Amino acid sequence: MKPSDFANADIDSIVEQLTVEEAASLTAGVGWWHTAAIPRLGVPAIKVSDGPNGVRGQRFFNGSLAKCIPCATALGSSWDPELVHELGSRILAPEAKLRATSVILAPTVNIQRSPLGGRSFESFAEDPVLSGTIAAAYVNGVQSEGVGCTIKHFVCNDQENSRQGSDSIVSDRALREIYLVPFMIAQRDAKPWAVMTAYNKVNGLHASEHPGLLQGILRNEWGFDGLVMSDWWGTYSLDLSVKAGVDLEMPGLRNWRIPALIERSLTSHKLSANDLKVRAREVLKLVQLAAKYNAPVVDGDGEEKFATDSESDKTLLRRAAAASTVLLRNEGGVLPLDKTKVKKIALIGPNAKARVIYGGGSAQIKPLYAVSPYEGIVNALKGTNVQLEYVEGSRSFKSLPNLDYEILNPDGKRGWRMEYYNHSADDKPEGKPVKSLDVTETTVLLNDTNLDDFTPHFTLRLRGHLPPRKTDEVFEFGLTVVGRARLFVDGTEVVDNWTKQRPGTYFFNRGSAEERGTFTLRAGKTHEILVEFNNVSGGAPGLDGSGAGDVVNSPAVRLGGAPVVDAEEELKSAELAAKGADVAIVVVGLNAEWESESYDRTTLALPGRTDELVFRVAKANPKTVVVNQSGSAVTMPWAHDVAGLLQAWYGGNSAGDGIADVLFGDYNPSAKLSMTFPHRLQDVPSFLSFGGNKGAVIYSEDLYVGYKHYVDRGIAPLFPFGFGLSYSTFNYSDLSLSSSKISGSDPSKISLTLSLTITNTGSLTGTEVVQIYVSPPPHEQGEPQPSRSLKAFANFKDLTAGEKRKVEVKLDKYAFSAWEEDVKGWVVPAGTYGVLVAASSEDVRLKGEVIVEKQGLWKGL
Repeated sequence: MKPSDFANADIDSIVEQLTVEEAASLTAGVGWWHTAAIPRLGVPAIKVSDGPNGVRGQRFFNGSLAKCIPCATALGSSWDPELVHELGSRILAPEAKLRATSVILAPTVNIQRSPLGGRSFESFAEDPVLSGTIAAAYVNGVQSEGVGCTIKHFVCNDQENSRQGSDSIVSDRALREIYLVPFMIAQRDAKPWAVMTAYNKVNGLHASEHPGLLQGILRNEWGFDGLVMSDWWGTYSLDLSVKAGVDLEMPGLRNWRIPALIERSLTSHKLSANDLKVRAREVLKLVQLAAKYNAPVVDGDGEEKFATDSESDKTLLRRAAAASTVLLRNEGGVLPLDKTKVKKIALIGPNAKARVIYGGGSAQIKPLYAVSPYEGIVNALKGTNVQLEYVEGSRSFKSLPNLDYEILNPDGKRGWRMEYYNHSADDKPEGKPVKSLDVTETTVLLNDTNLDDFTPHFTLRLRGHLPPRKTDEVFEFGLTVVGRARLFVDGTEVVDNWTKQRPGTYFFNRGSAEERGTFTLRAGKTHEILVEFNNVSGGAPGLDGSGAGDVVNSPAVRLGGAPVVDAEEELKSAELAAKGADVAIVVVGLNAEWESESYDRTTLALPGRTDELVFRVAKANPKTVVVNQSGSAVTMPWAHDVAGLLQAWYGGNSAGDGIADVLFGDYNPSAKLSMTFPHRLQDVPSFLSFGGNKGAVIYSEDLYVGYKHYVDRGIAPLFPFGFGLSYSTFNYSDLSLSSSKISGSDPSKISLTLSLTITNTGSLTGTEVVQIYVSPPPHEQGEPQPSRSLKAFANFKDLTAGEKRKVEVKLDKYAFSAWEEDVKGWVVPAGTYGVLVAASSEDVRLKGEVIVEKQGLWKGL
């Protein structure tokens, strides 16, 4: 059989023909991104790829140029499943096909238990219904084009610190009603091709060794018929993970499922040949599913192609960025800005010129293009007479910014030249490079790069130059490494990360801390840059687990830099610019270093002197508008001192254009927060228990996650879940329910229809998201329970000024059910339920009641 015929192969026959060795090989990945091929049986390999907001392909470094959609919290804030479906079908699926990728490793649907979570930006919301609904739209969009999704991380992977050893101790009811619901809804409504297990333990067992989760809930209760894969190095055993239900261990490097261990497990009867064939069958089913659709099925790496510019795709990405931008404050109607009336704008802030389009870790890609807020605003002002003055105002970077757009290679093109040198017998770099290539990134991560052509020890020399400056400039450089490196400018050593190293968090917690040094760049002079890197550890404690002189895993080096500035003078310049402008726009926030896979944030405060900058600019100009870019909540002590405030998240390729569209009224904002923004960290529900103690993470807030905590504890948030303003205003009226009484005795027949009318009372066409919360009756046993939970929502799109529109929203058994551990099922308690129609979790506009006359029980989906 040829690999191309595999779409019609008889899986049962192939499983029967598999040798034990072949079955075992199918249960483990090959390299970073592939499944195993079985040539004699015509079984091809397929490729998987990150990720959540764009398809990277098979290389972290020097990979394919890719399109980038807004981060998950942004998509959650759009409350727009149609938009998310469109992004999946029109952006992500075609991008996967360009990279010969059959399955993408997304979406992430873990609950945002705390805004400190390093990967919070990868999850859609703090609420399970919003998360699951948006996730289902994402999966359906991608899979409608024949590319599979891997929904992750199953389950309770809600923090990054100690993620492989942490133990999420969570009540059965909270596990079911909060953390599993997004996966449950996605399985019910979209049927993802694959599920990825979490790194952590859940109530004492690692998720990848948890038969209760993988077999009991996922496969038996929910009827999941796809593949279960581990997260990368998230498998901690051989027989336990196989028997628990992990079909595919990833990656195929430094893994458990190697021939020697397989053989030992078989001879000791910890595993049987049938155990392996059961897991192999699921891998074969996934490969065949990929082969039946349009996604390429490949024998090897497969050819990767760059994304190409498309005006229709750019328009979609721009609309997505704008549709997910939340208007949080608009005092005196300062927004939208009128280009015909505003004469001068002061654009200020550390994020204004930064290309902040995604969070850190596996979400990062090599973007086809990236529009900064500065560029978006400049584009919007073309053809007008508006003056624009830019001042950075303050610094907020964690490591010095990369020099991707600063360094030029020896041919004068953007980037630098990377030369590999093998080592001779005396372990010295040889005289000629064995490989040379030009790259545009000053971050080099070789974790998935083929290094077979090089000696065990090798050297990289990265060469380029900085173009002449107009004036003398003291410039600070920084080096971060996995291995060791040093920087030379014009032949002078400026940074030593070779003989002195400190452990840091870069490169998935394997890298060094950044070592810095300064050099005076002279006006009119071209300065030569050379970074010498070696893939041998300098021996700093904790670096990649290596001692001095050891070859490191995943060698990496990063060069950053920025001019040295006087912080106080920068702040004064920002004040001066603000005073002389009609409007001051301050762009602040975080970036992929502050919010990243592998570590959690330690504070909700914006970095450096950002808050001081906003206070001082707002005092200088009463018409100050702040744009915040972050993937999760931050504290905003100045929120009520500014006239306008936008939460712009990480907006993808067209982030800057989307922000500008909202600022200038080319897009009427309709987004609403997918998470609560607290006044302070101490107000967060998980404040006392996030992070855990010696591995145990007690989910002490139980059911009171997010807005449920704020509502029932009477704690006023800075901005509540579901909150967002528009340039229009809306009136809610005429609520009616299809019935005042329903029976719960047969939960599958529960159906309640709400109808209501929304009127656009503003002067502009606008969109309003209506949220439906349900208040349960008192529990028979008196167990505490949230007084309201989101159960449905509806988008009233493009209501013209003065337009009235009637809409219907249906509620089913999911809206009236609670998990009962005693009966191991979902119970619909009898009693009187409140039905709340709201503009946010704190803004209830209409109320109704319905009586459930008889209690019911259901299981499964």
